[in-house]
Amino acid sequence: MPASTHLCVAQDALLSESPSASDTSDAPPKESARRVYLDRIVAQPMSHRGASWLIRPEREEEESVREGFDQLQLRPGMVVCDLGCGNGFWTLPMARDVAPDGRVLAVDIQPQMLQKLAARSRRADVDNVQPILGRINDPKLPAGQVDLLLMVDVYHEFSHPESMLWSIRRSLKPKGVVALFEYRAEDPTVPIKPLHKMSKRQIIREYNANGLKLVREYNQLPWQHLMFFARDDSPLPEIDPVATKDVLEQIKASG
Repeated sequence: MPASTHLCVAQDALLSESPSASDTSDAPPKESARRVYLDRIVAQPMSHRGASWLIRPEREEEESVREGFDQLQLRPGMVVCDLGCGNGFWTLPMARDVAPDGRVLAVDIQPQMLQKLAARSRRADVDNVQPILGRINDPKLPAGQVDLLLMVDVYHEFSHPESMLWSIRRSLKPKGVVALFEYRAEDPTVPIKPLHKMSKRQIIREYNANGLKLVREYNQLPWQHLMFFARDDSPLPEIDPVATKDVLEQIKASG
């Protein structure tokens, strides 16, 4: 299996809010790398040298990974994408669920991450993963082919968020969705640095500004938001989000 990818990003200038992706869908935005986007400081990406943290044994318990994974509702034959795949913690179980006829487009901007993914795929005898070496402003995805695009704690690191969201939106089928995991900024007990968290309000602000609407959410994970977005012209109905204050109260009561 060829080596290739991790999708995250870098840094740079302050730019102002721009039109919806539905208004600029014929061409990608002309965007410089950002230090700030819509009042949010853009975080630095994780290096491939920290890849072992992604597959730490305690991750399942800390993040209720299986519970979150089940919400993806994967089926055989689907074309799915793990954007910012790293060494494949999520990629390999996705590949098993969409087999035998489905495939996973595994995108990363760090070749070293893709090499680690390729090695893990070989050891697991998984052959329906297509590694893609993305760029900081382009995930190199085919247009209109993706049923579900997964991003786990990676979107907040994109230095070119508008360019990336334009490409992501373009890659989705009419009923395709983005499944977005981000650590909750509203919860100070989540043991993650503040720059690597996002609030639900900020996520919706950025996604709505780029032609994506909220169509589903799952609010029972211990540390993370899980939000599903579709293109703004999708037949899937838009929903109103549950207030994070209510979510945290429910989690506290159930725990």
